[in-house]
Amino acid sequence: MRDDVGAAGTTLDGAGAVPPGVSAPEAPRPAAGNGADEGALLQVTGLKKYFPILGGLLRRQVGNVYAVDDVSFEIRKGEVLGLVGESGCGKTTLGRSIIRLTEPTGGKVVFGGVDVTALDAEPLRKMRRRMQIVFQDPFGSLNPQMPVSDIIGEGLLAQGVSNRAEREERIGDALEAVGLRRDYTRRYPHEFSGGQRQRVGVARALALQPEFIVLDEPVSALDVSIQSQVLNLLLDLRQDYDLTYLFISHNLSVIQHISDRVGVMYLGQIAEMGTVENLYREPRHPYTVALLSAVPNADPRRRSRRLVLKGDVPSPVNPPSGCRFHTRCWLREQLGNPEECTTRAPELREMGGDHLAACHFAEQVVPDVIEQAARLTPTVVAAEV
Repeated sequence: MRDDVGAAGTTLDGAGAVPPGVSAPEAPRPAAGNGADEGALLQVTGLKKYFPILGGLLRRQVGNVYAVDDVSFEIRKGEVLGLVGESGCGKTTLGRSIIRLTEPTGGKVVFGGVDVTALDAEPLRKMRRRMQIVFQDPFGSLNPQMPVSDIIGEGLLAQGVSNRAEREERIGDALEAVGLRRDYTRRYPHEFSGGQRQRVGVARALALQPEFIVLDEPVSALDVSIQSQVLNLLLDLRQDYDLTYLFISHNLSVIQHISDRVGVMYLGQIAEMGTVENLYREPRHPYTVALLSAVPNADPRRRSRRLVLKGDVPSPVNPPSGCRFHTRCWLREQLGNPEECTTRAPELREMGGDHLAACHFAEQVVPDVIEQAARLTPTVVAAEV
């Protein structure tokens, strides 16, 4: 079986164009906020996830991988928070830690007024009905030995839906909600296309009637025409079922299209966060500026200089002191390498208009300084024509 294919298009991983055929969401966007708020469905405070490094004959701990290190933010009910950053920055670990699929090392996650990090096994099992996840790989996340009815129904059984007729009814409803036929329940994952398998993954999450879904790069493994279908589906489900999303992706254009607010991660920490309009129009962190400069322009006649970062991403085992971005920061070079960047970690501070940035010199990130840095960059894509 194959998905219906829409108009063809092109994309680039990490900074591609929005897939063709993606319709704009009809639901109005909620007002944005960044601090603790009465309208917040999810509040994350100081979340940490360290993976131990074991070595020696006795397998003692010799270090840590600081995958997520002191991250705080909130998501309002009905909102889509996009999370973007380079591979290995901790996006997926953050999403999995929020729902305790990966056990966090420290911090607090409050969902609907309940501290998720303090729940024991049985209360946590009940809470997971309200918090679900859709994984990146539409094939690896589905058990190839189980039919669709068992894949979707497994969660319902775990949540105490023991009546077979009720379970089959909810499975069929979930399949119809994602655009699949009810009689697909006896088919196996290998009998579906990639887009259909991802729809099964969405149906599995939707069957439990959750309030919040972590979408871990749900379209990155799909063809561009199928990406547009899945994105449109997610937008429709958000409106129809009053869902709240944490949308993780490395595609800046998709993040811009689907999100209400955007968080930019670098080496396990939030570098910048704000509304889509503010962050894409006026980025205030040097790392965000470099990411946005990598987005290709769809018009081949209008190309601009790219601000290329020097060096590689530092190891999360031994992150740099002070600002974690200072080893690759173009702004620090422009300002004469101030010592503050290496000695004191910057706070995620308010820049105005619900816009936060973790940079000591965020006020210096202005168009003239950005243009000067781009001209001094050794590698230039092309001058604007």
